Amino acid sequence: MVSRSYSNLLELASGEAPSPSFSRMTRRIPRIMRVAGIMSDIDDDGSDSVTSDPSSSSAQRDRIIIVANQLPIKVQRKTDNSRGWTFNWDENSLLLQLKDCLGEEDIEFIYVGCLKEDIHPNDQDEVSQILLETFKCVPTFLPPDLYSKYYHGFCKQQLWPLFHYMLPLSPDLGGRFNRSLWQAYVSVNKIFADRIMEVINPEDDYVWIHDYHLMVLPTFLRKRFNRVKLGFFLHSPFPSSEIYKTLPIREELLRGLLNSDLIGFHTFDYARHFLSCCSRMLGIPYESKRGYIGLEYYGRTVSIKILPVGIHMGQLQSVLSLPETEAKVAELVKRFSGQGKTMLLGVDDMDIFKGISLKLLAMEQLLLQHPEKKGKVVLVQIALPARGKGKDVTEVQDETYATVKRINETFGEPGYNPVILIDYPMKFYERVAYYVVAECCLVTAVRDGMNLIPYEYVISRQGNEKLNKVMGIESSSPKRSMLVVSEFIGCSPSLSGAIRVNPWNTDAVSDAMDLALVMSEPEKQLRHEKHYKYVSSHDVSYWGRSFLQDLERTCKDHVRRRCWGIGFGLSFRVVALDPNFRKLAMEHIVSAYRRTTTRAILLDYDGTLMPQNSIDKKPSLDTLDILNNLCRDKNNVVFIVSSRPREKLDDWFLSCEKLGIAAEHGYFMRMKRDEEWETSVPEVECSWKQIAEPVMQLYTETTDGSMIEFKETSMGWCYEDADPDFGSCQAKELLDHLESVLANEPVTVKRDSNCVEVKPQVCNHVS
Repeated sequence: MVSRSYSNLLELASGEAPSPSFSRMTRRIPRIMRVAGIMSDIDDDGSDSVTSDPSSSSAQRDRIIIVANQLPIKVQRKTDNSRGWTFNWDENSLLLQLKDCLGEEDIEFIYVGCLKEDIHPNDQDEVSQILLETFKCVPTFLPPDLYSKYYHGFCKQQLWPLFHYMLPLSPDLGGRFNRSLWQAYVSVNKIFADRIMEVINPEDDYVWIHDYHLMVLPTFLRKRFNRVKLGFFLHSPFPSSEIYKTLPIREELLRGLLNSDLIGFHTFDYARHFLSCCSRMLGIPYESKRGYIGLEYYGRTVSIKILPVGIHMGQLQSVLSLPETEAKVAELVKRFSGQGKTMLLGVDDMDIFKGISLKLLAMEQLLLQHPEKKGKVVLVQIALPARGKGKDVTEVQDETYATVKRINETFGEPGYNPVILIDYPMKFYERVAYYVVAECCLVTAVRDGMNLIPYEYVISRQGNEKLNKVMGIESSSPKRSMLVVSEFIGCSPSLSGAIRVNPWNTDAVSDAMDLALVMSEPEKQLRHEKHYKYVSSHDVSYWGRSFLQDLERTCKDHVRRRCWGIGFGLSFRVVALDPNFRKLAMEHIVSAYRRTTTRAILLDYDGTLMPQNSIDKKPSLDTLDILNNLCRDKNNVVFIVSSRPREKLDDWFLSCEKLGIAAEHGYFMRMKRDEEWETSVPEVECSWKQIAEPVMQLYTETTDGSMIEFKETSMGWCYEDADPDFGSCQAKELLDHLESVLANEPVTVKRDSNCVEVKPQVCNHVS
């Protein structure tokens, strides 16, 4: 495959590079190499890789490369004495569910990721071939020590706590930044990029990267293929800028994500935090156009997608129909409902952010405040294995066991324990059976990216005819369910009928549990109906199709853009410009300069002769020398064009005798230093300043870091040193305010970068 992504600026500028061609290429999956690199059989010339038959190309399926830390594959060593492994799909993997729901008729899926087992180097070639041919999976093999530093080190001890709002205030509280772990993280992302490069068709394939394990991977892919169609979805929370900015490599991660075309988040809060970080740390504002949020990043539009992931409806409904599920439901009904007990259910990972201990304390409070519920209400807490490891996991386990023991000793009696803790491995159908029987599901995580437990509970409570009989419910009867969910989990905004709680307020959680128990049946039914309608329609298929549609929309103009790669290392980014853009080649400028005998040279000041972010705006001695050299040539007319006052420009360029200056947007002009200033238009009336100045003064007093810049013909309110978000908000308000009070004045109110300016309508750079 020949990549037509460009990184050579001079080729494009001179027109020597071939014009981009995005003809559909044949869908070939090359032989996999274990050594990172690009196979020779995919670097053929265009005659082998590009199909010229439109009909055959239209019949080809779209291909998506799904990239995640782990492949959706279960790995087991063969039980007999023979050497080798057995591989099966992991039915619980979201990535596999995505493929199952979207179907393979229109889309071909390739998976890239790590296996859950360590494969010996001698077996890696064979395993790669088996996984590619049987499952279309490309395994990424990592040395155990590198994987440990990358996953258990940087991902789980540094990124994961910080993204869940835990600051490393001490070595024991969150992970202090470790440069070697960060280097391991970057190395693993590079290895992932090498594996993707072995199978990617960069002109046609879509790449969809998942989660915080691979946040700099987009940079490596964009550097290799400037026009790669790349989406990224973050499944964890994204913290506020005040938390995120404590990360020493904050800009590298942001720029990594911005090398994607589409970035997805579960909630608006997460997206808002990301956008705030881009604004505050990189100076990149965002805007909303026709319902789509986007950032302009060096000419590329990076779109933002806000949509929570859904569940696999078909898989869950098939589990509900299993005989094993029916039998387990019957057992639980007999155990709880049959004995007059109401089940409250919690299903959580055993980690520090799931709030299990807070839930137990709320249960304890419920029994204290409502002693009549003793013997009638049972909290079943299913504790799933933690995904990480370390001291914090052990502490959570110890606290959970101790709290359960205390509650049961205090409120228990023969035949009744108010809390049942299940911490052994449980099959999915068993968990679903608990969903079916539970009167209320409690999710009290203190911070969680999404959490699909409430979705699974709602669908399970809808049940089916067989389960209705077991539960003793008429098939035509309305179903009911109750949810108590934390405000700090990603699914909370989508469950508007749930009782939302602050998990840290155990009294409020206890009251919510009581409300869920005593709420009227019609109210429970209405809440369930509302949730079921949303969850069943916003499943994983809806989520996947919506994301891919937005990715396709975002990437549709790739072919029409001219792209250049700039920057080194993780600061790499692509500059995308209009196809008609041509870089001014130095040799062309010199040639044209020498051929002409009369030259007009117009130079803007701020942002051209002087860097935009420079504090000292005075021109340097080198700049003055260059200007004087240009002015000495009698064939040159050199002009500085600026919005600055004429007194300041006069002072700065006093040494430039023959330099022409156009001040205040061209209102004042002079051809040489010793000539008088002239006005390019009739003298303007500035009585409007008496109206504008008090308004600007009001906003200056209320916006720390802002100031008023006075000029002879204009006024500007500058907020460059103010808080970016507050300054921008105030500028918008000021713009509206000034347009209102100056509606009948012959002036223009304009908002530029970090400035709101009022000037006469006759003043501009063209005058």
